[in-house]
Amino acid sequence: MKKVLLALLVLGVLAAAAAGGWYLRRERRITEFAATPVTLPQEGITVSVPNGTGPRTLALMLADAGVVTDPELLYLFIRREQAGPRLKAGEYLFEGTLTPAQVVELLASGKVKVYRFTVPEGLRVEEILPILANSELKLDPRKLERLVADPRFLREAGVPASSIEGFLYPDTYTFTRNATEERVLARMVERSLEEYRKADAKRKAGVKLSLLETFTLASIVEKETGQPQERPRIACVFHNRLRQGIKLQTDPTVIYAMKLLRGVYSKNITKRDLETPHPYNTYTTAGLPPGPIANPGAAAIQAALHPLDCEDLFFVSRNDGTHIFCPTLECHNAAVQKWQVEFFRAKRRQRAGGAN
Repeated sequence: MKKVLLALLVLGVLAAAAAGGWYLRRERRITEFAATPVTLPQEGITVSVPNGTGPRTLALMLADAGVVTDPELLYLFIRREQAGPRLKAGEYLFEGTLTPAQVVELLASGKVKVYRFTVPEGLRVEEILPILANSELKLDPRKLERLVADPRFLREAGVPASSIEGFLYPDTYTFTRNATEERVLARMVERSLEEYRKADAKRKAGVKLSLLETFTLASIVEKETGQPQERPRIACVFHNRLRQGIKLQTDPTVIYAMKLLRGVYSKNITKRDLETPHPYNTYTTAGLPPGPIANPGAAAIQAALHPLDCEDLFFVSRNDGTHIFCPTLECHNAAVQKWQVEFFRAKRRQRAGGAN
């Protein structure tokens, strides 16, 4: 009997040793696997992890995609590290050289892949929507067009008008893959309102523009000059004209009015255009137009609410992106003669000389 018990004890010790050896070998394999880097393709590998994905399914997904080499060892590593509850769903970009341990850490961090697009200052809605639709977010252009004309969406987003024009803030935006058309447009409006609140906090005494009027004037300032240092003075001219009851007579509003009338955008303004009555034509209609004519940036919004102190009522282009400012009509007419009439005469002479 003692011999049997001794034999059983020996067998137990041997079995335990074998099991211990197997366990140690497995742990060593898992450790070595987790620390062995994998060089991924130059463009990286994108993997979308749905909500509710378990560790084993996740390990298979990553192995199938080529992010790791062994799904079973990855699964065992996740279990050993008790990382399962920390792993987050989302779309991930794996790039460069990564160890499985780094892959798991990325999944636990929740640093999902993001997509960016940039909207320049001064664009109209019809120019902005294609930027959104053609971005990597692959937003639906028809849905975007419906939303920007949807009164309920505009009201919920905080737009104080029947058009979203002027409230799609020019900026670089970052979104994850699941961003909807509503979320993107609402974020752009939110950014506009954020910049308005910043500018409103520094509003100049005596400036009584409403929210909509601020964006309307800011959009005109944005379209009139690309020179940041000129914006407060351009705004001053328009404030002076509004205060004195003088029509704004700003060309960008005429261009916008003709676009609304004819459905075609053209920068060429004719005498007929200037004389065509329209709420957005500030040559025929006094005061500000009904709404913005483009989407202004922060500097233009700030200028609208904090214009420079000046006595100017006119400005004329030097044809180099800058302007001459004048307080009187006599000064303005002289500037027009010098910088516009003579400029175009010289251009005609240059073309005529080139044809000979």
